[in-house]
Amino acid sequence: MSDTSTDATYRVTADELRQFIERIERLDAEKKDLADQQKEVMAEAKGRGYDTKILRKLISLRKRDSNDIAEEEAILELYKEALGMS
Repeated sequence: MSDTSTDATYRVTADELRQFIERIERLDAEKKDLADQQKEVMAEAKGRGYDTKILRKLISLRKRDSNDIAEEEAILELYKEALGMS
């Protein structure tokens, strides 16, 4: 392999690498913007009297399969009964 083709390969690889890095950096910036927007919405909800801890829990539950949730809740109830908590 000649030095010229090695240089050309390096340039292409470096350009491609730079493109990947820049895309990732843009996505990171977008992710930060979205996180800031979520914080603003949570602050607004808190200002209107909503419990943000519960809101986060509800959001988490909505992402999960309903069968998984039902199974977890049944086991939780079983454990609570065993400890005399229900």
